[in-house]
Amino acid sequence: MKSTYRYIFAAMITVGCVAAKAQNLNSAYFVDDFKFRHSLNPAFGNEQSYFSIPALGNVNVSTQGNFGVKDVIMDNPLYGQPGQKQLTTFLNPNISVGDALGGFSTGNNKLVEDLKLSILSFGFKGFGGYNTFEINLRQTLGVSLPYEFMEFAKNVGNNEYNIGDINIGAQAFAEVALGHSRQINDKLRVGAKLKFLVGAGRADVKIQNLTANLSAPDRWTLTGNGQANVSMKGFEFKSETKEYNDASRPSYRQVNDVDVDGAGIGGFGMAVDLGGVYKYNDDWTFSVALVDLGFINWKNNVQAVNNGEPFEFGGFNDMSVSHDNNGETIDDKFDDLGDQFTDFAHLKDEGDQGGRTTGIGATINLGAEYTLPVYKRVKFGILSSTRLQGKYSWTEGRVSANYSPLKWLNGGVNFAVSSFANSMGWVLNIHPKGLNLFVGMDRLLGKVSKQGIPLNSNTSVSVGMNITW
Repeated sequence: MKSTYRYIFAAMITVGCVAAKAQNLNSAYFVDDFKFRHSLNPAFGNEQSYFSIPALGNVNVSTQGNFGVKDVIMDNPLYGQPGQKQLTTFLNPNISVGDALGGFSTGNNKLVEDLKLSILSFGFKGFGGYNTFEINLRQTLGVSLPYEFMEFAKNVGNNEYNIGDINIGAQAFAEVALGHSRQINDKLRVGAKLKFLVGAGRADVKIQNLTANLSAPDRWTLTGNGQANVSMKGFEFKSETKEYNDASRPSYRQVNDVDVDGAGIGGFGMAVDLGGVYKYNDDWTFSVALVDLGFINWKNNVQAVNNGEPFEFGGFNDMSVSHDNNGETIDDKFDDLGDQFTDFAHLKDEGDQGGRTTGIGATINLGAEYTLPVYKRVKFGILSSTRLQGKYSWTEGRVSANYSPLKWLNGGVNFAVSSFANSMGWVLNIHPKGLNLFVGMDRLLGKVSKQGIPLNSNTSVSVGMNITW
């Protein structure tokens, strides 16, 4: 199996362009009878019962981040000369420092992904309210890189860098969710979901208080505390013996690959969704929800560490990028960069440390909806969403205008400001008896490369098809 660190480094620079963030369509929070509003707030019900068409009921491909592929992979200024490819990375010495680093935030550079694939979902009226059942596959990924890491990778000429903290995390699990909402009185409606979680795997890599000092013209001395924790059945690190440049120092063992012997259940957990909707009067409605408050207890925790002992590193090297099959491809280049990151992390295998318990990342939604008194078919909404997930947390505020020209047709447009970028969104929901179709975007799709990869890391497309009655 190829090195974990090859894909960790590849994830750093590509997750913003290929990640699938199929969470929930926030643009539809105030759209009546949008079948999956209960995923945003379990207190919401529907006028219709529904059954999702497997794998087609709710498909949402989206990404979020404050840098993207356009900031990492660039046009090669030497393209056209012998042996030069059309694309290169920001590491290319022929790209100026200003152009190379201009797209990165001077704080933390973040990319987040939250994949939620609906295998089966249905909702129906009964038991005094509205009930839902779901089976979903979920996966999350987060990357947080300080600006100083990008600066060091480019190596703009300083003799010392205080890089700070690097954080990368990913997890995959399945969930079975049971939900119920009901009207308490003419003003208040409440709802809850109970979720049973089955963990497939989780990995967390962090390097803290990292510094780099130039010790020779082409060598750096790095100091920092690094740790990788992986919880997955049959997982183990593989190591190689390496020699220091200083012959007086003994050889050392360093993680350079991983192995997974089979696959299976890595852990179990539970989560809850809680929500409420309060109709203040005929014009104003307020809502609040806490989604995905839960944990997974993992059976094992295979750990590799760097305990802060100084070590030497040769720096990151540029790569040319090819998308064809002639010679080395982009995957080969990611392997090369992954090997460099392996040396950069400098981790030593510590074996299985026993089980651990981790959260799955909760979200708080706060909404206020205003119905136009003179024309009830028009509604305006304000939605605040906050993701609570440590280094990968984010906040978004969204203002929307929604219109229902027909009983079976509604939708809206909206504008959002988030921790990553400003964006425009829209949604169209068609829901006659017998069939529900919806399409929408939380973030409009921007420019794409010739290979169809979005150049901006903030994009979103959502579609779904469901049977209704």
